[in-house]
Amino acid sequence: MTEYPTFGVLLARLSFQRQLSPAALSGLAKVSESELQNVFAGAKPSSSLLLRLAPALNWHDVDLFVLAGMSMPDELAPLDDEAGSWVASLVNQAVGLRPELIDRVRRFAWSLPQRSRTRPFLPKPYEQYEQHEPGFGVVLVRMLANRNLNWQAAAKTLLCLTGLGLSGATIGQIARGSKELTPDLLARLATVLGIPSGDLAAVTGIDLPEEPPPAHPAAAELAGLIWDVRRLTTGQVRQVLDEAMSLRQSDRFRQTPATLTVQCCGQRLDWGSPMDRSGFGGDCSL
Repeated sequence: MTEYPTFGVLLARLSFQRQLSPAALSGLAKVSESELQNVFAGAKPSSSLLLRLAPALNWHDVDLFVLAGMSMPDELAPLDDEAGSWVASLVNQAVGLRPELIDRVRRFAWSLPQRSRTRPFLPKPYEQYEQHEPGFGVVLVRMLANRNLNWQAAAKTLLCLTGLGLSGATIGQIARGSKELTPDLLARLATVLGIPSGDLAAVTGIDLPEEPPPAHPAAAELAGLIWDVRRLTTGQVRQVLDEAMSLRQSDRFRQTPATLTVQCCGQRLDWGSPMDRSGFGGDCSL
């Protein structure tokens, strides 16, 4: 089995993708070049370094913690792991909204107060994939978990945003490394994560497909919505869901899009196609 690269190797790949020299990256991150060079050489990065690198690379800080194989600070973790199923329901509603209405839902989510944590964040399947060797599959599934997407919720969201029908168990196989991380799958996961596919291709060493896979026209905004609600409670996510449902029901200008039928888990699933401004309006529940 190929050994998982050090964070320094992954950072070097990402820097090369961004055409950033060590000097340029140190300037953007406001850290010493010598500290960066130590990390490039194999030293473990500090939490403070990761927090400075994230905005310089335009990555979420928690994703860099996952990439480095480090535990993130408690204040960065999702607030309520039981909110995950409601996040998938929210995306299922939001795919039928026009971009300006998605923006309204996002602004509503931003307006909700930040609640205090009452217990540690530990997504339910976490212990299962912790038993396996580090690899890019488990890294990507951890990134999904940090968006409050458990295996089932991740599968539903992948269908909503890219049309790919997988089961929750298959997401678990990706984490365990028993499901191949293909170029097509990598690009689709990048869409859900809201990370540039070129960045993930550079980090993983997996070439992107010649033809990019389909994606919801407002995939970037929907990935942003997933991120916006990651530190809300279950009750608050349900409030955001109610707002999305209300807007969808009241949007009388939305046309009914055609649907594309895909196969998943032995059943037929309808996925709305981008035939009008409203995007994918079909029901993408598994």
